[in-house]
Amino acid sequence: MTTPLSFFVREPDGLSLLSGPPFNGEPAAQIPKIPCVSAVFSSDGTMLAVTSEKGVTIYDTREGSVIQSVNVAGVKAAAFSPKGTFLQTFEPPTQAQKNVTLWNVASGAVVFQQSQKTFSKEVWPIIQFSNDESVACRTVTNEVHFFDPMDFAKGIVERLRLPGVSTARLAASPATHVAAYVPEMKGSPASVKIYERRKMSQGDEVARRSFYKSSSAQLLWNIGSTGLLVLAQSDVDKSNQSYYGEARLHYLRSDGSYEGLVPLSKDGPVHDVQWSPTGREFLAVYGFMPSRATLYDDRCRVIHNFKSGPYNTIRWNPHGRFFCLAGFGTLPGDMAFWDRTDLSCLGSTRAECTVTCEWSSDGRYILAATTAPRLRVDNGIKIFKYNGSLYYEKKYDKLFQAEWRPAAVGFYEDRPASPQVSGEKNKEKGQLSFILCGKTELLTEKSAAAAKTTAYMAPHAKAAAAVRAQLLGEETSSSAVSKSALKNKKRREKQKEKKDAEDATVALTEDISTLGNQMGALSATVDSNTGDETTKRLRALYKKIRQIEEIKQKVSDGDGNYSTNPAQREKLQQESAIREEIRALEAQN
Repeated sequence: MTTPLSFFVREPDGLSLLSGPPFNGEPAAQIPKIPCVSAVFSSDGTMLAVTSEKGVTIYDTREGSVIQSVNVAGVKAAAFSPKGTFLQTFEPPTQAQKNVTLWNVASGAVVFQQSQKTFSKEVWPIIQFSNDESVACRTVTNEVHFFDPMDFAKGIVERLRLPGVSTARLAASPATHVAAYVPEMKGSPASVKIYERRKMSQGDEVARRSFYKSSSAQLLWNIGSTGLLVLAQSDVDKSNQSYYGEARLHYLRSDGSYEGLVPLSKDGPVHDVQWSPTGREFLAVYGFMPSRATLYDDRCRVIHNFKSGPYNTIRWNPHGRFFCLAGFGTLPGDMAFWDRTDLSCLGSTRAECTVTCEWSSDGRYILAATTAPRLRVDNGIKIFKYNGSLYYEKKYDKLFQAEWRPAAVGFYEDRPASPQVSGEKNKEKGQLSFILCGKTELLTEKSAAAAKTTAYMAPHAKAAAAVRAQLLGEETSSSAVSKSALKNKKRREKQKEKKDAEDATVALTEDISTLGNQMGALSATVDSNTGDETTKRLRALYKKIRQIEEIKQKVSDGDGNYSTNPAQREKLQQESAIREEIRALEAQN
């Protein structure tokens, strides 16, 4: 029997740990409501640390009993180590005592303490652990310090000296490498360096990349510690295209085989980037709205480009089978659900005013929550299935936090999508919902009736009816359409043509990428056998085809304003002959 899921909600009067889904009606409470100011689960979901004004209490989520209590007032943040051996807490800094503390969960004893002046959610927890808790590290001024979690009494067991370092990220699974970021300063470019942890004392990095226009960066390792994504950000966009500054996405391999920019097919900011839980691919959402989403492999090669949409958020389910593209914050809350196995869109929905959004530990449900203090109205939670259908919804007067209970890797089976129909009857609203990629169309009885032949209307009443229809969003006959409505219709058609042109550009970009890979393979063949004239000829022909595709892309991007020269027109005319010669040579080879 499958172990049921659970989640907690935190209201002003306390925290409730609730069971399900699946459940009938309302979810049942697993433990009595607990007064608290914050709460956090351990990585396997077996423990829950609840912070109150008096200290931190650790509960066993399976039995509801108290495991340990930490009696220290004023705790602002708490976090478990990956295996749940330690609890890390942060208190406001004072001169009298150190404010970052590691507690042994089993004994409740203090095992390590250090001082930290500032606190930021981006760098919390301050002391990083590898997934197997074999090594821990912390970034300080100009250095990264390493510790032995088996015996913190040893103090600092190793140091990485790097002047100006502001962020370091330990590759957690396995802990073979560490990445360090130095921001741009005094005319020198920013840089990211990757060190092999066993050889740090030698001071030689195994991979490095330098770049300008960066004052901060997020470092994202994959599972397997083979690739590092660097989302470099600057506070100011000198091109004045974005109020929020400028962002660039870089990629480095830990073996030094690749370092460079991630190829993005649209200008604009990088909204989000996330590794798949498999560690073999990653998703990026980027570009001015409507943004574009692209799937890459771990060699930074394009796997698939998705259609543009109002998205700025990526969420993979724990197995890497499903993922959600969503648009929250200033966007209306559209959510599109995709199956990675065949890159099909399972469905879509909308969750307005969502603040947090996460998958359940079994990968079958996603919870979207509207919480305070970000939003003080319309607080509540919505639970959707993996295909976008609404499973449960509840409103709260005020909600501070809502989170799933996690589970250990492999605890839940990775199940494929169940067979489903293309439309489903919404009994409450009497509407037929057709689920499309990134869009939900609702055909109501009212709109169906409006599609029928309309009754006779006097000429003097048509203008008033057209104005009323425009204000209320109703459909009108073509004879009663006003000038402004015709103008809006033309504008929408023009936007559709522009979007179709962008999709065509994406297809051309994929063709060029494919041709580039083919040319690379041919280049390797030529290097090993320089006397093969057929291979040399194929290489030259593929180069011509790539040039032709680039000309086509320029024509498509130019929106009718780009004119080709005689040489380019001659190349375009030769395309069919070149492709025919390629097929003939490949048949001979």
